[in-house]
Amino acid sequence: MLLETGILPVTEPQTVVTMDTPAGPVRAVATCKDGRCERVEFSNVPCFAERLDAVIEVEGFGSVRADIAYGGMFYAIVDATALGFSVVADEARDLAVLGERVRLAAREQLRVVHPDNPGIAGVSIVQLAAPFAGVGEVTRNTCIVAPGRSDRSPTGTGTCARMAVLHARGQMRVGDTMVHESLIGSRFTGRITGETMLAGRTAIIPTISGRAWITGMFNYFIDPADPWPEGFALNDMLGVTGKLTQ
Repeated sequence: MLLETGILPVTEPQTVVTMDTPAGPVRAVATCKDGRCERVEFSNVPCFAERLDAVIEVEGFGSVRADIAYGGMFYAIVDATALGFSVVADEARDLAVLGERVRLAAREQLRVVHPDNPGIAGVSIVQLAAPFAGVGEVTRNTCIVAPGRSDRSPTGTGTCARMAVLHARGQMRVGDTMVHESLIGSRFTGRITGETMLAGRTAIIPTISGRAWITGMFNYFIDPADPWPEGFALNDMLGVTGKLTQ
């Protein structure tokens, strides 16, 4: 968006952009041609497996094993095929139900805190995955975001968290790549570029590459006569029923 709208100048064949994110500073390399951005690869913050094979009690599913990993936020990664799923589009609703129940259970039953930033705490997203297909091969997943829906993409932070787990299990090494595919077939390519230590534990330095498209723009205006130019906040802002539609 920054490049294709002219906010930042485009340099071909590559443009490097460094920007701040909630997870920390991220360096991105955009492959550009004819003024368009064809693909972006970013280097993420250090990512790590917080614990492997954690057992949580999930409503309707009993005892479920989950790997807990940080890829920019904390994920609970569950082998959905072990629970009878194939991780395909037709299962989207049932996978969303499972994912949201796993998220609520993980947040209640597991204490998870980033060692360098205590403000990052608790499992935020659940990744329902098929078994790892191997280095360089396509592995299917879906990431369920609150209040229970699949992400359009395999998610960059989710792919980094998955690689951290695979590295901890000895299934990926520095230099290895994996291709994550979502329920709709969108793909991200992840690569482990290095290792580091974070608060006494091994972490990976991952990169993610993928494509994106601008789908819309919205403008906010501030009227000088508006007495609330910064908006307002009340304790009912998210509604009281939990429903997203009327």
